Amino acid sequence: MHGPTFMANPLACAVAIANLDLLTERDWQADVRRIEAGLRAGLKPATDHDGVRDVRVIGAVGVIELDHPVDVVTASRAAAERGVWIRPFRDLVYTMPPYVVGDDDLQTICDGLLAAAAAR
Repeated sequence: MHGPTFMANPLACAVAIANLDLLTERDWQADVRRIEAGLRAGLKPATDHDGVRDVRVIGAVGVIELDHPVDVVTASRAAAERGVWIRPFRDLVYTMPPYVVGDDDLQTICDGLLAAAAAR
């Protein structure tokens, strides 16, 4: 994977503080509930795909678990063709969108994950 990304970099720390300020200015719990509902609806079609073992959503995290290792190149290409950048891992295609994601963008992300999960 990778080692410590920020290592107390002053710019990264300033960005983290600004991010926490933005988070506390919003009703982030409502955002997470909205994202969770969007992921549940958007990823539900994957349950009917061959090769899909499970679809899980908790909060703002959506996972499509396959019954085989992800073909990273093929899956990444399928998602990218739909405007989505993914980082598949072992047998998982997953997303953790930012809390500010809009509903249209969330659907685009789900479409990209569905395409990646179906790619072989």
